[in-house]
Amino acid sequence: MPLSGILTISAYIAAQMLSDILSLKIAWVAGFSVDAGTFIYPFTFTLRDLVHKVLGRAAARTVIVAAGVINLVMAGLFAFAACLPPDPTWPFQREFAAVLTPVWRIVVASIVAEVFSELTDTEIYHLWVTRVTRRFQWMRVLTSNAVSIPLDSLIFCWGAFGGRLPVATVWSIFWANVLLKGAVTLVGLPTIYLVRERDRRMTNGEMTNDEMTNDQ
Repeated sequence: MPLSGILTISAYIAAQMLSDILSLKIAWVAGFSVDAGTFIYPFTFTLRDLVHKVLGRAAARTVIVAAGVINLVMAGLFAFAACLPPDPTWPFQREFAAVLTPVWRIVVASIVAEVFSELTDTEIYHLWVTRVTRRFQWMRVLTSNAVSIPLDSLIFCWGAFGGRLPVATVWSIFWANVLLKGAVTLVGLPTIYLVRERDRRMTNGEMTNDEMTNDQ
């Protein structure tokens, strides 16, 4: 595996974990309630694109599922640690439990949204580079993210809050997420040029049929 592949996978997993931890803080930004993880989570879509670019579609799928499992294990470990009896001299058991004990409906909604939307991102990215063009790399990122980001927000917002909050409030959270994630995506767009394309034999600028089959 090339060094760029190791670095992009590491960055993707780290961003997924950090965004889930930061989401425990709900901030008030420009009149909207947003979780702090929203400021880093959109970068995971572009980082996924980098993994795809360097290692291919199969690797991207594997990394997405692995990240979902890691985040689920992390939430379980937080719940386990919060249940452990504290040392009598340690005064922060209540604060630790209040902040890090997972709300499982939100955790599950978040992980399902992450996995489903980023797998969708993978397929759109793949279709773009195999059926449209391998040029204009920023377009492959923008196109895939334009579908996956609203899909992610839709699944998460309704999975986590549907039926518990007023419909108008859920839609407000949805639009706040989409707008902020979209803005962060635009900032991270140039990073697609930081790594080299996966090596392929090319025929008239496109993959051979055998290579396309192997990449599926």
